[in-house]
Amino acid sequence: MFRDLVEHPLVQLVSVMDHSPGQRQFAQTEKYREYYMGKYHLNAAEMDAFSGQQVANSCQYSDRQRRAIVEICQARGLALASHDDATLPHVEESAGFGMAIAEFPTTFEAAQASHARGLKVLMGAPNIVRGGSHSGNIAAADLARHGVLDILSSDYYPASLLQAAFMLSALGNDYDLPKAIAAVSLAPAQAAGLDDRGEIRPGLRADLLQASDRHGQPVVRQVWRQGRRVF
Repeated sequence: MFRDLVEHPLVQLVSVMDHSPGQRQFAQTEKYREYYMGKYHLNAAEMDAFSGQQVANSCQYSDRQRRAIVEICQARGLALASHDDATLPHVEESAGFGMAIAEFPTTFEAAQASHARGLKVLMGAPNIVRGGSHSGNIAAADLARHGVLDILSSDYYPASLLQAAFMLSALGNDYDLPKAIAAVSLAPAQAAGLDDRGEIRPGLRADLLQASDRHGQPVVRQVWRQGRRVF
């Protein structure tokens, strides 16, 4: 399936992940049960069977398929992101694979080590807006206070990006508003190899957004796409 999808010209970034219980994002198995029982409406017995199958799949496929996908991406020059790294061995593997982005590290240890090895640490903007991780992992604001947060992503809620940038700049850390905005514009563009966007500079796409602060809430005033006003 991946070999077919990766041929699409819009694919420029690939995130490699393993969501089986007991590790990475779901080191806390009770959070895993809570999430998937709610998502799939499973009873306790069904959840036990589901968890067992995911662990078995991970043991059988995860390492082999991760390496195969990384090799395909490296051959095609596609940017790679790790996902939910939690330990130093996770980070060492990701760095060895030449990954550009550490997406959602779950511990401060993993985030700090990723940052030190040149991976751009990416966290979800909703993590900033809601004040923490829904999985019980490290809060993005804590990484910002230690200066190891590089990128914010929409993570299923695009409206959170602008709000999170404004909130990040007000948290009492080293992120002023320009640096916070760069975390949702320039930094992700550079990490994903999109060199035609991400900042206001002659020759780039001119995707622009004008916003103002209304009682602590950013309000979008105007939007331009490739220099043409669309809102």
